[in-house]
Amino acid sequence: MRRLLLLLAFLPALAFAQDNMVTRDGVTLTPAQEARAEAIGDQLRCLVCQNESIEESNAKLAGQLRGIIRAQVKQGVPSKSIMHYMVQRYGIFVLLKPPISPLTWLLYASPILALLLGLGIFWLGRRRAAPPPPAPLSGTEAARLDELLKE
Repeated sequence: MRRLLLLLAFLPALAFAQDNMVTRDGVTLTPAQEARAEAIGDQLRCLVCQNESIEESNAKLAGQLRGIIRAQVKQGVPSKSIMHYMVQRYGIFVLLKPPISPLTWLLYASPILALLLGLGIFWLGRRRAAPPPPAPLSGTEAARLDELLKE
């Protein structure tokens, strides 16, 4: 009987349960909206940490950016528009994987350029480090060498 009363006591709470969740940024989203917001946040660089996405970062600015994204997701703004807004506001640097364009050619070519530069420095270093060939023996030195070898 007590179990039935306990169950009946919690039954109204289940009726008010929603499929929405409050994120750590204080915005109420459905699980699908939250997943979309996280997917967008995983593509954006934290401008403070620089090696983390804004979803991974604990920086205050990253939290503000997450809040902006979640507010726009809640309003139904398309993902591409949100990404475009972030790039317009913070520059292409905000993207963790910037697209290949004339602006980012150096970024993508830098590993190859660094390898070529390293190989060039190594090659020049080996050329300069090679000792010069020894001078030929003089007549006196050659006679002395022959004398030593005969003994």
